[in-house]
Amino acid sequence: MSLLDPSDAVRLELLPRDFVWGVATAAYQIEGAHDRGGRGPSIWDTFSHTPGRSLHGDTADVACEHYDRWEADLDLMAELGYPAHRFSFGWSRLQPGGRGPLNPVAVAFYRTLIVGMHARGITPWVTLYHWDLPQELEDAGGWPARETAVAFAEYAALVVAEFRDLVTDWITMNEPWCSSFLGYARGAHAPGRTDIGAAVAAGHHLNLAHGLALQRIRSLDASLQVGITNLIQEFVPASESEADRAAADRTDAACNGFFLDPVFTSRYSSAVHDVFDEHGLASVIQEGDLELIGAPTDFAGVNHYQRILVSADPDGGYLQAVERAAAPADTSFGWSVLPESLSNVLKRVARECTSLPIYVTESGASYADYVTPDGEVHDPERVAYFGGYLDAVAQAIEEGVDVRGYFAWSFMDNFEWAEGYSKRFGLVWVDFATQQRIPKLSGRWYGSLIRAHAALPGNGSLAEG
Repeated sequence: MSLLDPSDAVRLELLPRDFVWGVATAAYQIEGAHDRGGRGPSIWDTFSHTPGRSLHGDTADVACEHYDRWEADLDLMAELGYPAHRFSFGWSRLQPGGRGPLNPVAVAFYRTLIVGMHARGITPWVTLYHWDLPQELEDAGGWPARETAVAFAEYAALVVAEFRDLVTDWITMNEPWCSSFLGYARGAHAPGRTDIGAAVAAGHHLNLAHGLALQRIRSLDASLQVGITNLIQEFVPASESEADRAAADRTDAACNGFFLDPVFTSRYSSAVHDVFDEHGLASVIQEGDLELIGAPTDFAGVNHYQRILVSADPDGGYLQAVERAAAPADTSFGWSVLPESLSNVLKRVARECTSLPIYVTESGASYADYVTPDGEVHDPERVAYFGGYLDAVAQAIEEGVDVRGYFAWSFMDNFEWAEGYSKRFGLVWVDFATQQRIPKLSGRWYGSLIRAHAALPGNGSLAEG
C-alpha cells in the first residue's frame, strides 16, 4: 500500500458518489470547561474524580479545550478536508440536572459551533447521548430506573426543537452496551457499579430511551434523519468445540443481540432472554416498549473496533465465557486489526437486521504516537489501518451492502475515558500541556483519500470547494 497515493489502498470507485466522509468526537472527551457556562456535573465527572477510577486520576476537566478552541479546530478540520463531523451535545451542559429548560449559554455555544461548521462546509451529525448522564439523574436511579428514559426523551425533544433548523442528521444513542454493561455490570466506566441486574435494566431503558426520543423527534419534524449507533464486535469461537461455539453465541447475544434485536425486529431474541431473564430482563419490559424501540429509523449506525475470540468458562459470570482479542492484537489497546471483521459485521447487519442505509459511525485505532524531532507525527500503522478498514467497507458495498458513509475515530487525540490520556486515536496530535495541534501523517492521508474520491470521474462536482 502506498502512503502517497491513497487510491492504491482503497477501491474508491466502489464507494457511492455521495459517500459521507467524516470524523467523530464526543463532548466530554474534548470540550473541557467542566464547570463553566452553567454546565452541571455528569457521571463521568464524578467517576474520574474518584480515586482509582481513571488511569493516573486523569479527568476531562480540561481535555482538548475545544469549548474555547473550537474555531481553530474547525479551521483545521476544513483545512484537512473533512466534510462531516459527528459530535455529541453534552447533556449535562445543555440541561445541567437532566430536567427542565435548556441552559441558554450552552444553547448559544452549540448554535455558534454548528453555524461555524456550516460556514466551513462541514456537515454536522449530532449524537444526543454519548455517556455523560447528568449526575442528578444517576443519583435518582440512573439508567436502571425507567424514569431516566423518560427524562432523555424530554431532553431530546427540547434539543431537536432548538437545533432542527441547523441539523438534519441525528443519532439518539452512542453504544448503549458500554453505558449499561461497562458502567453498571463491570464497573469499568461511569458510574462504576457492579450489578448485573442493574446493567440489564439499564440496557433495556437505554433501548427504550432511543424509542421514546425517536417518537418525540418524529412528532416534531418527520423530515429529520434519525438513527442509533451500536457497538458491534465480531465474536468468534476460540475453537471448533461445541462449548466454545455456544459461548460465542451467548456472548454475541448478550453484547450485540441485546441492542440490535429490539431496534430492528421489535423483540428480544430467545437467545437474549436465555442469557438475561434470570437477571430481570423479562420483568423490566412493559407493554408497548418493544413497539417503541423498534419503530423505523432512517439509518443504522455501526461502531466497530475488533474481533474477539470466545472460550467457554463456567466461572465466567453471566456470559459463562472468557474473551480475548483475536490476533494480531497490535494496537496500544491490544485490540485486533482485521479489516475483514468490519466487512463481516456490515454484511451481518444488512443480512439479519435491516435494509436501511448503514453508516460506520466510528472506526479507528490507538497507537503509541509521538512527535519526532522534525515536529511531525508519523503514524504509518494508522494509515495502514484506515486503508484496510475502508477497503473492507468497499468490499461490503461490492457484496451488496448499502453503506453510505464512514466517520473516523477520532478527529483528534482526547480523553479516552477510564484510560485517561494514555491512548491516542486521533488523526490530529494534541499536546495536552500546551494544547498544540499537529496533523498526523494519517490525518493528511485521510484528507487526500477524500479528495481522491471526489476527483473520480462522475464525482467532479464533489471536488469543488
